[in-house]
Amino acid sequence: MGCIFCSIVKGEIPSEKVGETEKSMAFLDLFPLNKGHVLVISKKHYERLDEIPPDILQDMTLLSRRIALATIKAFNPDGYHILMNNGKTAGQEISHAHFHIIPRFEDDGVVFGWRHLEYADEELKSYGDRLRTASQD
Repeated sequence: MGCIFCSIVKGEIPSEKVGETEKSMAFLDLFPLNKGHVLVISKKHYERLDEIPPDILQDMTLLSRRIALATIKAFNPDGYHILMNNGKTAGQEISHAHFHIIPRFEDDGVVFGWRHLEYADEELKSYGDRLRTASQD
């Protein structure tokens, strides 16, 4: 079977679409973390953020912002997440790059958390140097 999100874009699988542009679309997640959870995808297939061309990523980001504003207006959440998992190790379940816009409410029972590490002496500068060098390529 092919990509489920590509099938949604083609209209082969129904979705509850809540926003669309020429390059992106937004629809309700069928298995939401909270009701009102939206997925924003590019209409072309890319697996991870680093594969998405800048113009399409910009379009997805602007649509995500539009959906975030709509989420605030429609549901009056206490906050919201905008997340993207890239790769299975990072929790990506469908190999088509997508943003999650998830409304959050006090005491909604959703638990997010991750550990916090500390850098050893000189590690902070070393990691910074590595990223600065790599970002110049």
